[in-house]
Amino acid sequence: MSLKETLQQCRDNNDFSPLVSAVPYARLLGIGCIKIGNDVVFTLPALKDNIGNPTLPAIHGGVLGGFIEHAAILQVIMAMDEPRFPKVVDLSIDYLSAGHFRDSYAECRILRMGRRLANVQVVIWQTSKSEPVATARAHLLLV
Repeated sequence: MSLKETLQQCRDNNDFSPLVSAVPYARLLGIGCIKIGNDVVFTLPALKDNIGNPTLPAIHGGVLGGFIEHAAILQVIMAMDEPRFPKVVDLSIDYLSAGHFRDSYAECRILRMGRRLANVQVVIWQTSKSEPVATARAHLLLV
């Protein structure tokens, strides 16, 4: 099934899980998504394979970075009329606190989406959205 057909099926069923599971790395990390009204919240479950510091334990920073990157990419794909996988031009992440061994959530906001570039803001939290674990800004090439 093509990306366009998968996205249309997701829109028809109001369930974007098949789109997320179509990306191998997202599947490896266990990324999921929850549709809440018109918004989508991406989820990263607490998996032992994602631990970077076993003494805390804390989620590996690279796993959080991959979660951020994939959440931004998937959010942009969901907003496209003619979907295609965007390429990351720039990704700036601010790690604000340790990502403890618990479920994490990401909310993306497309600040601007032009013909060639998209600018996306991402917030990651665990227990409270008002206490983010990390924030990021991504620039994605759409061509």
